[in-house]
Amino acid sequence: MNAENSNNNSGLTKLGRPSSFRYDNPDVSILEAFANAHPERDYRITFEHPEFTSLCPMTGQPDFGTIRLSYVPDALCVESKSFKLYMGAFRSHGSFMENLTNKIADDLVSLLRPRRLRVEGIFNARGGTSITVRVDYTAPELAAERLSALDKLL
Repeated sequence: MNAENSNNNSGLTKLGRPSSFRYDNPDVSILEAFANAHPERDYRITFEHPEFTSLCPMTGQPDFGTIRLSYVPDALCVESKSFKLYMGAFRSHGSFMENLTNKIADDLVSLLRPRRLRVEGIFNARGGTSITVRVDYTAPELAAERLSALDKLL
């Protein structure tokens, strides 16, 4: 491992290690981040978790779907194994699709403080209806800049 990699991975506890956790407790503490090696540049990172499962809080029946995360990092990037473990922690967790998609977005925003972030929950049809929930986030300073630019146009 070179010095650059060891500096970027400092503090990571899940990468390269077996882990045990409960599959009903999707807590933000499962997620880990590392320093963005290119904070001077806007670029997009996308994760797709096509085997997402959770439970309907009313019926206890499983909900299946895909969670797609897309974000423009600022100082931090999410570590992929911790993201996979975090997704798995929803397996026996009861929550409405709208709530869990917002929770995922909130947890990632609190950990990463990204420039932009989108979480999409694309859930398989149940009872003949499929549901897609999309949460968008823009860092407050970027949102303020956009509003300021609009004000100048008006």
